[in-house]
Amino acid sequence: MRKILSKWIDQYFSDEEALFLFLLLGGALLAIWVLGQPLAPVIAGVILAFLMQGMVDWLCEKGMPHLASVALVFVLFLGFVSGFLIFVMPIVWQQLVNLFNEAPRMVAEMQALLLVLPERYPDLISETQVRELIAAAATELSRLGQWVLTFSLNSITGIMTILIYLVLVPILVFFFLKDGRRLMSGWVAFLPPKREMMTRVWHEMDDQIANYVRGKAIEIMIVGVVSYVTFAFFGINYAALLGILVGLSVVIPYIGAAVVTLPVMLIALFQWGWSNEFMYLMIAYGVIQALDGNVLVPLLFSEAVNLHPVSIIVAVLVFGSFWGFWGVFFAIPLATLVKAIVSAWPKAVEEAAAE
Repeated sequence: MRKILSKWIDQYFSDEEALFLFLLLGGALLAIWVLGQPLAPVIAGVILAFLMQGMVDWLCEKGMPHLASVALVFVLFLGFVSGFLIFVMPIVWQQLVNLFNEAPRMVAEMQALLLVLPERYPDLISETQVRELIAAAATELSRLGQWVLTFSLNSITGIMTILIYLVLVPILVFFFLKDGRRLMSGWVAFLPPKREMMTRVWHEMDDQIANYVRGKAIEIMIVGVVSYVTFAFFGINYAALLGILVGLSVVIPYIGAAVVTLPVMLIALFQWGWSNEFMYLMIAYGVIQALDGNVLVPLLFSEAVNLHPVSIIVAVLVFGSFWGFWGVFFAIPLATLVKAIVSAWPKAVEEAAAE
């Protein structure tokens, strides 16, 4: 066993660059794991700056000075965030409050609907099973209510954190846009002179991560806006809230669309029942999902991310359990990074052995 382990270590870690890359990745993961919460504004600033870097580069290619490009993109960013906070968030918050107020009535209607099932289908479901299901749902709603109460009691701390983020993150975004390349070159200076494998992995990942992150942000906005316009056209309650949920659902491939369908269907069902309006809305919602999966996603991402669906789902589950929302958002780029490292590692070892 010792000989097998020693041979495996010699094969994959005999090259100093491979060993350094392994230690670098381990150190980065450990730093994010331990310091992820204190460094959250910095991480958010890096992500937002990365999203906007493409527009800065495009303006520079058109002849605009770098500082002027950064200033223009930063002003547009501030305008978008301000508009979202001033116009969208109050509507969403009001609809969320209304939904909580309507929850008891919806639960009562659902209970009455479920209690009819044992009479119509006694061979499939019993009254005891229905009451157990209702009791479990009531328990979950009670837990949700306790969470909302706890959140409201801790709202002062949450408001202070949000205010700090609203001030600190835009400042970090500006400096990352302005001096990002200089900061990157400073970090690169600490790397060893021999870094062929790291360069290969970086070139393979750079375009893919850029295309994925920016494409995903565009997909969220397009799907969210189109969903909101569709819901508002049909007159469904909580259109803004549902539109944001549908937009954010594209962050989680396959799973998100399936999960967000439930609240859309239930709210439409409680509002209209089994009517023509309900059917038309669900058909329109199905068309949105079909266009997103078959037209928008291929148009935005092309073949930039070539991963099996099983690999994507596993990556979402693993990285989401580590880093929550951001882990889910970056699950596919992180999985692509792992794939790039795995494919590049043996080549680098073989080249080192050949030398």
